[in-house]
Amino acid sequence: MMTKQDQLDDLPPVAANGLLDRRLFMKSLALGGVGTLAAPVLANPVGEGQLPWLLAPGQGAQSYGSPSNYEQLARRIDPPGLWPEGNTIAGSSSAYTPHQGLTGTYTPSGLHFEINHHGIPDIDPDRHTLVIHGMVDRPLKFTTETLDFYPTVTRSHFMECSGNSWLLWEDEPGDLLLDESHGLLSGSEWSGVSLAALLDEAGVQAEGKWIIAEGADSGTLSRSIPMEKAMDDSFIALYQNGERLRPGQGYPMRLYNPGFEGNTSVKWLRSLRVTDRPAMTKFETANYTDLMPDGKALQFSLKLEVKSVITRPSNATVLPKKNAVYEVTGLAWSGSGRIRKVEVSADGGATWAEAELQGPVLPIMLTRFRLPWRWDGSPAILQSRATDETGRVQPTRTQLLDARGKHGHYHYHAIHSWGVDANGGIAHVYA
Repeated sequence: MMTKQDQLDDLPPVAANGLLDRRLFMKSLALGGVGTLAAPVLANPVGEGQLPWLLAPGQGAQSYGSPSNYEQLARRIDPPGLWPEGNTIAGSSSAYTPHQGLTGTYTPSGLHFEINHHGIPDIDPDRHTLVIHGMVDRPLKFTTETLDFYPTVTRSHFMECSGNSWLLWEDEPGDLLLDESHGLLSGSEWSGVSLAALLDEAGVQAEGKWIIAEGADSGTLSRSIPMEKAMDDSFIALYQNGERLRPGQGYPMRLYNPGFEGNTSVKWLRSLRVTDRPAMTKFETANYTDLMPDGKALQFSLKLEVKSVITRPSNATVLPKKNAVYEVTGLAWSGSGRIRKVEVSADGGATWAEAELQGPVLPIMLTRFRLPWRWDGSPAILQSRATDETGRVQPTRTQLLDARGKHGHYHYHAIHSWGVDANGGIAHVYA
């Protein structure tokens, strides 16, 4: 009689280097090969060798739950070079989401990435207001309390800093953990008030084509938002993952522009000024622009491109056993809508196999993909390639550099590669 391992060994690959059919996960064999990684069960006398947590009652419930003491996932890092030379500001800081330690598509609020250019203000919500003014018929002022009386919208969306993966513009891949290369990305459920409803109440004049959003931090960070976006799906976020925004996410309110680079979703929002032109603020001229090979810079490349990354296996782990089946899983996203397809390669892009997408596949939200891979112990290069519902396909690194040159800092979205060596070690590689 054939064992599960024998049956798995007989399965033909769907692409080179051991990638198996994505439908394997839906069969009774699902990951049977991984069972060979488990330790055998040994018989022990009943009542002997009991673990300490079995011998006494545990602690009581907390007023606000926290992770296990054994889990140390959060990385509060501020890597050198994140802030362009000469632009470092007192209070600037960053926090990266540790995707190598997470699963699913929703990021815990405490692990959502942050970029703070002027520090995190301590705002009293009873004294904070939001004004809509400029080219409107009726300038309006809102408090946090008054916004709570408006109809709410709840949407699940990813947020990505356009500087996510900026280190991958470098000539060498570097010894980077996944959060250092892709940690300026998170997914959450957001609730708040439709911006279009507030603008309709204010009465936008015909000349109003842009909105200048300003935050209440010490640098009054400001970004220009096209009116078309504001009237489409932008909203004022008041809640994240079912609770009030946290200070690092813009408490008590922030602008949220789904699918646009994260810096446009201005935190600690205090002003929306309707104008006939963009403001050309620091964060859309000196920063958050794309330097092209001819020395010119692209401005207002606001919508995020299609992108993906394998989160497991990654260089946070070592593959423990050869000739076993592993789950290749990761995240895909696009600022243009839903992910339509993700393909995985184990031979550096020579051949591809379509991965299973974990539903529901939501627009402008992280989508998890997975595919079984039988690793035979030989060197491999794992890659993922995403396609969104508009037909946009994630480019290779060569294609991106040919189009953009080597002097970029923002909007890196090329196919990412993990190199696996014969000992199961994993490292960033360019392929």
